[in-house]
Amino acid sequence: MNSAFSFYIFPIVIFCVFFLIIPLLYILYLFIIYKSQEKEYLESTYYKITHTPFRAMRTDSGKYGEYLIYHYLKNYENKGAKFLFNCYLPRENEETTEIDVLMIHKSGIYVFESKNYSGWIFGNENNKTWTQTLPSGRKSHKEHFLNPIMQNKLHIKWLKEIIGNEYPIYSIIVFSERCTLKKIELKSNSIKVIKRKEVVNTVNQIDESCDILNEEKIAEINDKLYSYTQITETEKEKHIENIINRNPEIKNTISETSKKSG
Repeated sequence: MNSAFSFYIFPIVIFCVFFLIIPLLYILYLFIIYKSQEKEYLESTYYKITHTPFRAMRTDSGKYGEYLIYHYLKNYENKGAKFLFNCYLPRENEETTEIDVLMIHKSGIYVFESKNYSGWIFGNENNKTWTQTLPSGRKSHKEHFLNPIMQNKLHIKWLKEIIGNEYPIYSIIVFSERCTLKKIELKSNSIKVIKRKEVVNTVNQIDESCDILNEEKIAEINDKLYSYTQITETEKEKHIENIINRNPEIKNTISETSKKSG
């Protein structure tokens, strides 16, 4: 009787362990990881400035890319650096230009343009648009997007209108790990086009070479720019409309980066 009972019960126990208990434990593990990441995020400078909920950040490729740049560089906060995000600076004709991520550090001001594209990326420093090539069956599909070097050059131009021209400003274009920088043609040594995991080493190389801003000056620049990160949704929508009106050729791809930049 006991052996017969065991014969029927044992497979049921195995079934419960492998198909019920283990999946539940795995789901619990994922939940714990999720809550841990959410807690870290809610304590971050990115959240305190953007007020973007954790889930909204994780499901928006543009915002997630910005956060990852900050996440890699956040240890610089321990060295006195200040971060700003989505900084909408005034430009001509009552329009705005948006800096994705800005770091104010003793070695200068770092202006990051975040691109969360996949596929192969082709670009020339002097061309108005760059190309993203994606596989599509036996053929490839191409999309065009604004030259991020020119975008950042414009950001820096209007940044200088606010803070002046006395501080070193570094332009760094950061692409996601999902893409391949297939052919990027640069002439300027001062411009960096990198993958996201290279951002720490890139900043470290610059950081070692100079020590320009003291704590008071970093705070002063941060305070001067902070208000440009706190604009209304209406102003953000107007910013998007202005980009599309100026660049109709990239209308279909502009949503990939949350319709930002310009």
